[in-house]
Amino acid sequence: MAELGLCSRREADDWVARGWVRVDGQVAVMGMQVRPDARIEIDRAAQGQQDNRVTILLNKPIGYVSGQAEDGHEPAVVLIHPRTHWREDPGNQRFSPPQLRGLAPAGRLDIDSVGLLVLTQDGRVARQLIGEDSSMEKEYLVRVTYSPDGSPQGPLAKNVQAAFPPAQLARLRHGLSLDGQALKPAQVDWQNPEQLRFVLTEGKKRQIRRMCELVGLKVVGLKRIRIGRVVLGNLPLGQWRYLGPHERF
Repeated sequence: MAELGLCSRREADDWVARGWVRVDGQVAVMGMQVRPDARIEIDRAAQGQQDNRVTILLNKPIGYVSGQAEDGHEPAVVLIHPRTHWREDPGNQRFSPPQLRGLAPAGRLDIDSVGLLVLTQDGRVARQLIGEDSSMEKEYLVRVTYSPDGSPQGPLAKNVQAAFPPAQLARLRHGLSLDGQALKPAQVDWQNPEQLRFVLTEGKKRQIRRMCELVGLKVVGLKRIRIGRVVLGNLPLGQWRYLGPHERF
């Protein structure tokens, strides 16, 4: 069921336990073997449960962790309450406390990074964004300084583009490894003389910062502006909105 994109693995277990799944007309039980060509039917109650689950888009500020609280820092989910709901949210959903139950980040955004963070109750969305086979594009704007080898002036913060070797830019696009594994090709281009635009299809821990360190760059500002087809847009820092019914990652 998860592989077919019907739900998450956790949801599948719950639905089977509730008797909401039929395989070739028979009520499914836990551990049952299912042929690849089997007909799987889902009870309307399960579909209704999914329809009531929300996905929230947050413009995360610096100082909040994506998931569980750690080292005295609060999780980003504490920002989800009526006072921080964006007034210009184009959707018509209203906030209610049950929307916080099981609301979890679908991907990480470092404590010292800002921008688009997705929090969801919907296992289908989580699997699409962070599943093992996910290749969802994520776009970032990254402000950098550059330390050329042997430079007596220290890191360059202005017109970094002019000083940064094109061969090193090519390495950022393809040719670097982290944790003993070669990275997938990335789109990396200059947005302006001090800022790069990254588009990645993977999400290793602190990946962009570590990539930049390998070529002599230091990240001084990082903002995620897009995941798949969903953009941060004009959502103010520290505020959130609902994923619209017609939006798709």
